[in-house]
Amino acid sequence: MMKSLLTAGMLIGAATMANAQGAAPVIDVLKQASCGCCGGWVVRMQEAGFTVNVQNVSGDVLYAAKEASGISDDLWACHTANVGGYTVEGHVPASEITRLLSERPAALGIATPGMPTGSPGMEYGDVREAFNVTLVNLDGSSQVYASYPGN
Repeated sequence: MMKSLLTAGMLIGAATMANAQGAAPVIDVLKQASCGCCGGWVVRMQEAGFTVNVQNVSGDVLYAAKEASGISDDLWACHTANVGGYTVEGHVPASEITRLLSERPAALGIATPGMPTGSPGMEYGDVREAFNVTLVNLDGSSQVYASYPGN
């Protein structure tokens, strides 16, 4: 487990360092190889113009990265990403990531908890569940950052 924590910390640290050096925002994604909806989310981010680096990792490494992010487990989803020094947890729409990078709030990151149908990568025809994107503050508290209606 200690090795997993160190690996996760290095992955998050490398992404943060690259972004701090003025490089264009790149989304670094940690996911398990078998997760199809994570792959769907990656495609949606690429379609939105982001450069996305994907690393398929073990469940232990992914779990360690989630814990290291400081985002509480009730907000977790299937993949964890880092962009511009922020954690992006789950199926967050590209528009909210762009907003986060523009506004630069003092926060750990944003999350779309669970796997709501109709969120990026979770499309299923015209079906769309209502879901929120949550902003996670530096102290771990959270608030609704954006709401998406269902149909």
